[in-house]
Amino acid sequence: MKMTKKKLTMAILAGIMAFGTCGTSLAADAVDVSLDDCVQMAFENNRTLKQSLAQVDSARWNLSSARRQNGPSLTWQGSANRIGGRSYQQARMQGPDYNYAWGNSLSASYNLDASGQLKHNRDMAGYALNEADVTLENAKQAVKYQTTAAYFQLLEARNNIDVVQQSVDALSEHLRNVNAQYQVGTVAKSDVLASEVQLANAQQSLVTAQNNYDVAMASLNNIIGLSTDTELRPKDSLQYTPYDLNLDNCTVYALDNRPDGIAADYAVKEAEEQVEIAKAGYRPNVQAGISKAIAGEKPLYDDHSGSWQVGLSASWNIFDNGITQSSVEQAKAGLRAKQEAAAASKEKIQFDVRQQFLNLQAAEKNIKTTQTAVAQAEEDYKIANVRYQAGVDTNLAVMDANEKLTAARTNYYSALYNYNVAKASLDQAMGIPVDIDVTRYVAAQKEGDKPQKALEAAYLRQKPTAEEEKNARIVRDVVRTAAAQEAYDKETEAEQQAAAERKAAKHMTKAQKEEQEKKQAEQKAEKEKAEAEAAAAQKAAEAKAAEEKAAEEKAAAPENLSQESQQVEGELAE
Repeated sequence: MKMTKKKLTMAILAGIMAFGTCGTSLAADAVDVSLDDCVQMAFENNRTLKQSLAQVDSARWNLSSARRQNGPSLTWQGSANRIGGRSYQQARMQGPDYNYAWGNSLSASYNLDASGQLKHNRDMAGYALNEADVTLENAKQAVKYQTTAAYFQLLEARNNIDVVQQSVDALSEHLRNVNAQYQVGTVAKSDVLASEVQLANAQQSLVTAQNNYDVAMASLNNIIGLSTDTELRPKDSLQYTPYDLNLDNCTVYALDNRPDGIAADYAVKEAEEQVEIAKAGYRPNVQAGISKAIAGEKPLYDDHSGSWQVGLSASWNIFDNGITQSSVEQAKAGLRAKQEAAAASKEKIQFDVRQQFLNLQAAEKNIKTTQTAVAQAEEDYKIANVRYQAGVDTNLAVMDANEKLTAARTNYYSALYNYNVAKASLDQAMGIPVDIDVTRYVAAQKEGDKPQKALEAAYLRQKPTAEEEKNARIVRDVVRTAAAQEAYDKETEAEQQAAAERKAAKHMTKAQKEEQEKKQAEQKAEKEKAEAEAAAAQKAAEAKAAEEKAAEEKAAAPENLSQESQQVEGELAE
């Protein structure tokens, strides 16, 4: 099933890219998508998830670094010098004569971790990776909710268009009836005007509904990683599916499964290890080491000196003026802060579950009441129409019934949307798993499994392949609209052409450069000539227009004068 979704998603993306390469004229081609398709594309393309994945990789390498600190280190040091001076001259008189000194030393050391600092560093890094793993799962659940809510928003916007369109159609039909009755004199002109105003208002509402649909589509495209001008055609519709869990079961499940709550627990464990790391300052450091050093007139020779040593070295900071104590108290304060944050997380989880459960119940009740309201409003609108046509009711009653019907239908679809969104919110509040089972992950970690083994034990689906892991870490190019992509391609092409011209110019002979300069000069002269001719033509056109205007004013002057004379004579006669 996973591979099928993957292929479907890739096909959708390939189709969109093919449309984009054909120019902006194909930007409006629709793409059929379901909710599952959108969620899958969001998992593959959403940049917030990619950031969380990068943080997991960072934590994994941090753990690798902490593990490698508890191992041997090998160091080589060398020197090469030209020597001289009085002391060296006296030494040459008593021993070998030499002018160069080469030195080499090789040493190996191993930290025995007597203070326990390295162990606690490893443990803290391990808990940090555990926290990053469950935080990634939490990010996936959040992205799934965002995608689901945006998809439902698109469905609601589509339903609202249908509702307003039905209102426009009904009002248009009503206006035709009113006009017909006005023609035979059975209704007043005011009924026609009021009906026209009502229709115009409904048409404005339709424009707003269509704009809301376009905005909802752009928002969904942004979440799932597509160009914002991609036209989506959702396959699904808002449905009512009963939810049969109770609040207590939901709360208990959430406390055990919410990834952010488990992440807060791992943060507490990290803080506990930080306290132990600070306490390591009270204990000594012990290292084992072995080294060999040689010096001679030539590299790797020991004709001057040679030595080796093996043993242990220890250091103990007996008095540090309270620095270690301050570090311990600081770490303990940090631990208390993490413990409070974990407790607050548990309380917030319980609040989130209750809030979303109550929202779900309210939306479910509203669905039932709005269904009844729609049926009643439809019947009321039919009655109002019949009564108006029979001449026993007013035009205002028909328009009022239409408004109530439109409001009832809108409320019904809003209740469906609120119910489905509340259901998705409750799933997120409970921590319904997407990629890994958090409880299995925690159990594997407590049994001593390393983070990678715990992750493999918690996967709900097939483990990602190496190719999928690699693709998930590729930073995608910026997603552009069709017009922006076309402009970007032109700019890139121009830059590549300019780079090719610069590269070719470096290899031009003197004759070729002279020929190119001559050609550029000719092109410049032709351009200046064309601009001069265009300017002259524009000047001549302006002069001709001025002459025509003057001629018109001259021709109109006697007529104006005659009119003024007639006006004066009329005034005198009066």
